[in-house]
Amino acid sequence: MIDDETPVLDNHLHLDPENHRGIDAVRDFARVGGTHLLVVNKPSWHLGVEAETGEDFRSVFERTIEIVEQASAELPGRAWPVLGVHPGLISRLVDDREFDPDEARDLMQAGLDVAAEYVDSGDALALKSGRPHYDVDDAVWEASNAVMRHAFDLGADLECAVQLHTEASEEMTDVAAWAEDAGLPAHKVVKHYAAGRLEGPVPSVMSDKDRLERAAERGEPFLMETDYVDDPDRPGAVLGPKTVPRRVDWLLENGYDEAVRIAHVETPERVYEIDTESTLERA
Repeated sequence: MIDDETPVLDNHLHLDPENHRGIDAVRDFARVGGTHLLVVNKPSWHLGVEAETGEDFRSVFERTIEIVEQASAELPGRAWPVLGVHPGLISRLVDDREFDPDEARDLMQAGLDVAAEYVDSGDALALKSGRPHYDVDDAVWEASNAVMRHAFDLGADLECAVQLHTEASEEMTDVAAWAEDAGLPAHKVVKHYAAGRLEGPVPSVMSDKDRLERAAERGEPFLMETDYVDDPDRPGAVLGPKTVPRRVDWLLENGYDEAVRIAHVETPERVYEIDTESTLERA
């Protein structure tokens, strides 16, 4: 069972500042033993922002930072914002708004530039980028890779981690090499929605038992997440906010104490330079 000295971090979830559960989801997380959160801004269009310029993303980031501050007040640890541009935006721009891929690339890179300002000021912890997880044409794929590589350039300049939303894969050494080429160490690249095994970036493992068991058995750095989307049309999706604490309990009950320490203490320190133990004050 989770004790008072065990940090429990959900590495990737979303909170809707206005339209769904928001802070109630944070309270659910804390009630079952959760202590720390990395809150990723929702896709800009989900918050009613149809960006025309990089500056248009600022309201998305500001609203995320605000709800993260509220979340921290509910936790025995704290929450941090992860800010960026969802890679699926490129399809919305190209398919629905008649941008060409290069125009979409430029807009998304400009949005990342604004996100980087918040990391630089200490108001956000890390950046989020990636590329579509579905089939796209070559021009969109090339533009998406250019956006992701721009995120690596920014991460290298800021010495911060970059979370990636990408296609499903257990081998992404080429992407990790792009980060290294930009000056960003591969251990500061995190693939969200990962399986229990991944070569290249650090896996942020979706918290179902099969994936977690694979990750725990490997003994390599990994994180745990729910990708909770806080969407009124999809309650509980992708996994509910109570899932990570409950899976930590399950790991401890099955003798995976070292894996819990790797996922919730050692890997967060290595990737994000955060201390989940010193920031934990359970009542």
